[in-house]
Amino acid sequence: MEENTSNFIRPIIKEDLETGRRDQVITRFPPEPNGYLHIGHAKSIITNFDLADEFNGKTNLRFDDTNPLKEDTEYVEAIKEDVKWLGYDWDGLFFASDYFEEMYNRAVILIKKGLAYVDDLSQEEIRELRGTLTEPGKDSPYRTRSVEENLALFEKMRNGEFANGEKVLRAKIDMSSPNINLRDPVIYRISHTSHHNTGDKWCIYPMYSFAHPIEDAIEDVTHSICTLEFEDQRPLYNWFVEHCEMESKPQQIEFGRLNLTNTVMSKRKLKQLVDEGVVDGWDDPRMPTISGLRRRGYTAEAIRAFVRELGVGKGDGAVDNRVLDHFVREDLKLKAPRTMGVLRPLKVVIKNYPEGQVEMLDAEINPENPEMGMRQIPFSREIYIEQEDFMENPPKKYFRLFPGNEVRLKHAYFIKCEDVIKDENGNVVEVHCTYDPETKSGSGFTGRKVKGTLHWVEASQAIPAEFRLYEPLILDKEEDEVDNLKEDGKTFLDYVNPNSLQILNGFIEPNMKDISPQDKFQFFRHGYFNVDPKHTTADKFVFNLIVSLKSSFKL
Repeated sequence: MEENTSNFIRPIIKEDLETGRRDQVITRFPPEPNGYLHIGHAKSIITNFDLADEFNGKTNLRFDDTNPLKEDTEYVEAIKEDVKWLGYDWDGLFFASDYFEEMYNRAVILIKKGLAYVDDLSQEEIRELRGTLTEPGKDSPYRTRSVEENLALFEKMRNGEFANGEKVLRAKIDMSSPNINLRDPVIYRISHTSHHNTGDKWCIYPMYSFAHPIEDAIEDVTHSICTLEFEDQRPLYNWFVEHCEMESKPQQIEFGRLNLTNTVMSKRKLKQLVDEGVVDGWDDPRMPTISGLRRRGYTAEAIRAFVRELGVGKGDGAVDNRVLDHFVREDLKLKAPRTMGVLRPLKVVIKNYPEGQVEMLDAEINPENPEMGMRQIPFSREIYIEQEDFMENPPKKYFRLFPGNEVRLKHAYFIKCEDVIKDENGNVVEVHCTYDPETKSGSGFTGRKVKGTLHWVEASQAIPAEFRLYEPLILDKEEDEVDNLKEDGKTFLDYVNPNSLQILNGFIEPNMKDISPQDKFQFFRHGYFNVDPKHTTADKFVFNLIVSLKSSFKL
């Protein structure tokens, strides 16, 4: 990995190794399998794996599967696929559920030390007694239970003798602590729910805040890298590692998470978009999920370059989503073949071109990468152009096709508009032109110049195709701003862009007949497109707009 001085975690690790505080580096990526990963998770994946790779360390993939009510093997498999697609392979594959017995034993240690107790209060009652940022909490009436009673009750909890919510196990720390996380947090709750990994073996499950430091310590993780919202939980993390008598002592380090403008980054909200049918599943190309970005046509190389360029800091500010688009363009410009596609077709008849003749013209596959070679495209009397490339009564400085005007057809000839054909409603349905055979592209013709160059597709061999154009899914509101609008009854769903998807039907060049899902192309004047892997069939080609050719945004 290239040196990136904006990563504040690097010198911490470097000093740990140089001083002998650590003799190796072990990081982990610990997703909860309760949804699909999004671009924010990509930053965590890349940060953890890159840092370990740089210092010849290891990175584990560990699923924090401590809440069976929300977890599913579908999410487990999708997360594995996403991590591999981003270009990484884990050293160890683990589940929090692998350690349930060990976690139970560590909780027993806390009870025996008088540092945990079984509480009969309801969730609401616990919340009421917790206090506020300015007022200390109050002790539960069950806080003084004896060690023996707590051990017996905790064992009964494990044996399924109590109903959901009837009892919890809490750590006994400090109800007056200024850090609310230390006010006797719940570390086990009862949930008679089948687990995707352990079945019905357990009916009590550890809370994430308890499970996570135990898992890290069991795996000898040296640097537990997480996002900034866990900073206030670091004292609790360290408390569990110390008082549960873990041999290994991981160090938690928090960094600023990745936020993008016009983007929802909450798994709960993304799931709501899926469940309510606002989008076409977790992999909808409008979604910020890794699977959605992959289906849309974003590349792993572009995402890695984007995250590395941003660096790793403590700030949580939103990044303009057009920055990511810039890295996609940079990655694709030398890779993607150039081609022509007409998204809103208008037929052009070249009256003086010989009927029945089809001419093959040469065109570069990618002028920025000559090694990709040449392709041949057919040309004949009838072609399609874009509807927007013709106007009967154009404004000034309109240099495309209009009556009496001459333009160049990309890779072909000059044509001049002579006449138009309209339907009964007065709509132009066909344009009649003439061509000048002396103006063939590449012939060296210098007799006159034209200001407009149009793309086109030959009509008789054109392949029908569907084009899906995308705008941001969320209108110009940041997620936190939307959350603050609850007083007027609005939710983030009120800011879903109704024009986020536009479906058009047009044509592509015939030499694209053998394309495959996930193939990427640059359509002249339109942008970069990806062959949709979900809706493309042998009889129907569907293209997703990845990014436009240009952006007003500059780095």
